[in-house]
Amino acid sequence: MAISQKIAPCLWFDNQAEEAAKFYVSIFKSSKVVSVARYPEAGQQTHGRPAGSVMTVEFELEGLRFTALNGGPLFKFNEAVSMQVICESQEEVDSLWEKLSEGGAPGPCGWLKDKYGLSWQVTPKRLLELLQSREPAKAQRAMNAMLRMKKIDIAEIERAVKG
Repeated sequence: MAISQKIAPCLWFDNQAEEAAKFYVSIFKSSKVVSVARYPEAGQQTHGRPAGSVMTVEFELEGLRFTALNGGPLFKFNEAVSMQVICESQEEVDSLWEKLSEGGAPGPCGWLKDKYGLSWQVTPKRLLELLQSREPAKAQRAMNAMLRMKKIDIAEIERAVKG
């Protein structure tokens, strides 16, 4: 199946593309694996991949298409690129944080690395609203509170903003 959006992220994995796609699809409600392409005979010669092994997995998370590629160990994820998930509630923050960080590592300010090394920002919509406040003092208090957190706590941010 062809990707219908004009720009789609491609995530490079060593050999965990299918496993990772299934993991991500299991976390987000409106998600699915769309297709799996396998290396042809030429894959062994050009990429050292056995014929029939998974080459790419096209999957969809909340309406956004991704491609996961089994490209080998040459490239690794780093924090220069992350997936930002805007959350409507603390419950959503808590759920996504728990699932995405399992086997990975929490980071500062709502960032985490999942078990594949991909960085995620689990960001409450309310935090973004407070950081963009027309009152600079409130925005600064929200920022200061966020900088002390790993997983974002909306109630704590709200308390900090009120002073």
